[in-house]
Amino acid sequence: MTEKMLEDKIALVTGASRGIGAAAARLFAREGATVVLAARTESALKALAEDIPGASYVVTDLGDVASIDNAVATVIERHGRLDVAFNNGALGVPPHPIADFPEDDFDLVMRVNLKGVFYAVSAEVKAMTRGGAIVNTSSVGSLRGNPPLPAYGAAKRAVNSITESAAVTYGPNGIRVNAIAPGLTMTEMVEDWNRHDPGVVDQIIARTPLGRAAAPEEIAEAAAWLLSDRASFVTGAVLPVTGGAAV
Repeated sequence: MTEKMLEDKIALVTGASRGIGAAAARLFAREGATVVLAARTESALKALAEDIPGASYVVTDLGDVASIDNAVATVIERHGRLDVAFNNGALGVPPHPIADFPEDDFDLVMRVNLKGVFYAVSAEVKAMTRGGAIVNTSSVGSLRGNPPLPAYGAAKRAVNSITESAAVTYGPNGIRVNAIAPGLTMTEMVEDWNRHDPGVVDQIIARTPLGRAAAPEEIAEAAAWLLSDRASFVTGAVLPVTGGAAV
């Protein structure tokens, strides 16, 4: 197949300033999309947009519904439509068991990782008047117990439910909604986790059949396929991208 996966698509990528989001933005553009980048850090967004042909950015706080709505409205204002959206933005907090989990950390995780995805999907489906596709970033930690990161795992499990509900609700409108559940991926968030819990990366790699962590680009490839017309009969799925790690 010679046609690019996302040829002529208008794409919104949240959490685009680093890690999986930045890798996805670059990949989507190579695959033919015009990309709008959304995240909180303007300097990182500006540098990335300058490096991606045709890309632009909108500074967005994924914990604020009005900011999310503005990001989607900005895509429509600049390009007249929204075809695909990758809701990748999330944050992590230091690991704690449930009994010792700070309430402020819990509220922050839920505000960004759950509420932010919920209202991003809400804004996107309203904008996709001609149909479209959405991919949400979940986590392998949503598919099993996640003792060191219980709030993160709970928020991501809720993302799976949002994905499945939206797929059923908006399928008749020609909108597909899926999620990816990455395993260990070498991002800044994982590096922070390893600093708080030294050796955790090596422990997870030891339980991964492929014997290594993923690169952000590998996770982005799964998202690109689900957003593309090559996955035209796939909706409501939560796709593990785990290197074979048990779920």
